[in-house]
Amino acid sequence: MRCTLLFLMSLLFTATAWGDGGSGAALHSPDVLLHEAARDDGVMAASVVLDGETLFRVRGISAAPAAHRAANIREAIINLANDATLDAHAGEVVSGGDRIVIRIAGQRIATLYPADAALEQVTLDVLAEASMTRIAEAVDRYREERSHPRLLASTGLLLAITLAAGVLLYAVKALFGWFNRLIEKAVRKRIQEIERASHRIIDAAQLWSWLGGVVRGIRAVALVAIVLGWLNASLGLYPWTRPFASNLFHLILNPLQKMGTGLLQSLPDLIFLVLLAIVVRAVLRATKVFFERVDRGRIRLENFDRDWAMPTYRIMRILVIAFALVVAYPYIPGSESEAFKGVSIFLGVVFSIGSSSFIANMIAGYSLTYRGAFREGDRVRIGDHMGEVVNVRALSTQLRSPKNEDVNIPNSEVLGSTVVNYSSFSREKGVILHTDVGIGYDTPWRQVEALLLMAAGRTDGLEADPEPFVLQTQMGDFTVIYQLNAYCRDATRMLQTYSELHGHIQDVFNEHGVQIMSPHYEHDPEVPKVVPPEGWYPAPAKAPQ
Repeated sequence: MRCTLLFLMSLLFTATAWGDGGSGAALHSPDVLLHEAARDDGVMAASVVLDGETLFRVRGISAAPAAHRAANIREAIINLANDATLDAHAGEVVSGGDRIVIRIAGQRIATLYPADAALEQVTLDVLAEASMTRIAEAVDRYREERSHPRLLASTGLLLAITLAAGVLLYAVKALFGWFNRLIEKAVRKRIQEIERASHRIIDAAQLWSWLGGVVRGIRAVALVAIVLGWLNASLGLYPWTRPFASNLFHLILNPLQKMGTGLLQSLPDLIFLVLLAIVVRAVLRATKVFFERVDRGRIRLENFDRDWAMPTYRIMRILVIAFALVVAYPYIPGSESEAFKGVSIFLGVVFSIGSSSFIANMIAGYSLTYRGAFREGDRVRIGDHMGEVVNVRALSTQLRSPKNEDVNIPNSEVLGSTVVNYSSFSREKGVILHTDVGIGYDTPWRQVEALLLMAAGRTDGLEADPEPFVLQTQMGDFTVIYQLNAYCRDATRMLQTYSELHGHIQDVFNEHGVQIMSPHYEHDPEVPKVVPPEGWYPAPAKAPQ
């Protein structure tokens, strides 16, 4: 496929050369495009160029721009060269006051002025003689390069170059195919051994893909070099395409040269940035070690909670990195360019617009850490949500509800809500569980208190020390509201403990024939609404063994 492509391109070069028929009138645009309007050192001057070679330069004015003068002179030279009956060496210099006219074989070729001589820092006579000689040599070369024998030789050389390029492409393809098989045979097994020796830390597939990428990159570079060499040699065979050949490598190498030059010029700044990165990394590592020891209790700081250690380290890391970026900004290559500043401003605006809630949640997260409202493992109520704190992130707080649901609450909402922590004091004396029951006035209050304390004593999870206690919180129209309070150290089993406590309250009051009147009633029933012990386990309920 590549050989076919090269062969077709060689035929195109040949057809271009022979189709021109030696006139060269239709295919001189490369010179015009690449050289006609050149500017020298800020002076409004243009070079007269023929087949990629500069003959001399002319000065321009507003009425006669330099590019226009150079184009007219070039056209006159081409007309002279295309007429084989005219002798290019039969030239004369005609002086006319402040100008000199160059005439060759009776054809007016160029008019030179003192301003043109000032460009070369010679006299006008010397410039005219030298220019006439250069024109004669250029015309001879122009005619010789467009002669049929020369074009035929160039075409044969083009076919030979094309054949050689095709053979090289095939050889490179075959060579790298053989090299790939060799590497796969010799290296792949060793890579797998490295993977096993590293206990799967090193991924053999990834390492193999990197090695394959390096080989493919070298192969691509070799193929591109062959194609570019073929293009440069082929374009340089014909006068119409020679300007492209002279600029082909410049188009590719100039950007690389500029990047290399820029890299060398920025080398001191890059060294400073590398050293700054090393220093910042060392500071961050030392800071992390310090706060890790505070977190583990090896270093004690007065009035500083251990739980604050790692959040404080994260804040310190942000501050250190931000300070390092401020210091490094002037040393970043291209930071003074308007494009860099524009992109920086754009990113800053986008970040400020789109990250308001993000920053609010992050600040709220750190505020919660230092407020000490809760920690991981606590049973809390945040607004309408109750559950165990699973994770306190920078942006949200994760709860596991009693129904085993995962609840993520934004930290900004947590900061603005009332937080009830059931676990804070449960580790010391225990959290107080309480429940209310309404009992009629005809039941002695001492009996009610004794029954409630008895129910609390039967409930697992409630502490005997401190002792449970009963409060009479309200004397209503029909009932007295009694509140049972008991201590519980396991806040994670609050719901189960409440359920068991309520069951024991019903059992105890039924055992002693006391009617629970919650919330209230209209009149005394004829028969007390109690359940006798023999009726506690109707089907399908089963009595304990």
